[in-house]
Amino acid sequence: MKLNACREEIACFMRRLYEQGLTTTSGGNLSVRFARNKILITPSGSDKGRMKGSEIGVMDMEGNPISKFKPSIEGSMHMMIYRARPDIDAIVHAHPVVASAFAATDAKINCSLIAESYAVLGEPAYAPYLLMGTRKLAEAVAESAKSANCVVMKNHGILTVGKTLLEAFDRLEVLETSAKMTLIADGFLKDRKRPLNKTDMADIDRLMRRNRS
Repeated sequence: MKLNACREEIACFMRRLYEQGLTTTSGGNLSVRFARNKILITPSGSDKGRMKGSEIGVMDMEGNPISKFKPSIEGSMHMMIYRARPDIDAIVHAHPVVASAFAATDAKINCSLIAESYAVLGEPAYAPYLLMGTRKLAEAVAESAKSANCVVMKNHGILTVGKTLLEAFDRLEVLETSAKMTLIADGFLKDRKRPLNKTDMADIDRLMRRNRS
């Protein structure tokens, strides 16, 4: 994919996040590793619901801006995740309401209620609360992302990764759906909840070629 087409795709997915209520006007950021030595990332202080491809910034792998834009305060977090996960090329960070509500509690999102969510997500990781935009936060989330494709950032929001932006976006959507299902299953249907058992989950791990040992 050419540079401008990639920028347009990032802007399109950011608009989708906003239109689906998965983030706010000022919240969240997306990035794509481009040509292995550049990062395309959404800017800070831009209207997420009207984002255009021309607004997407370009940085080198050290975090230095190549194009003229206002970098996101979480740029270093994206950089550290790419270094920790050479197998992925896209990151979505947003604040979906229900999943972020779990981030503000000590409750866990149950991703084993249905087969689809466990197949797509596996088990999320949970990163401790640290001040936004800091190196400590970037390091903690990058460390969490080594073992999971979804990271619940305590008192902050959600981060997902993928080989493509579509894969990372899908994981965020499925995690938000899993959070909603957890509320329902642990509330109205608490006494009748029947999640996947360990054998079922192991079968799906083998199907998805995940090593959980």
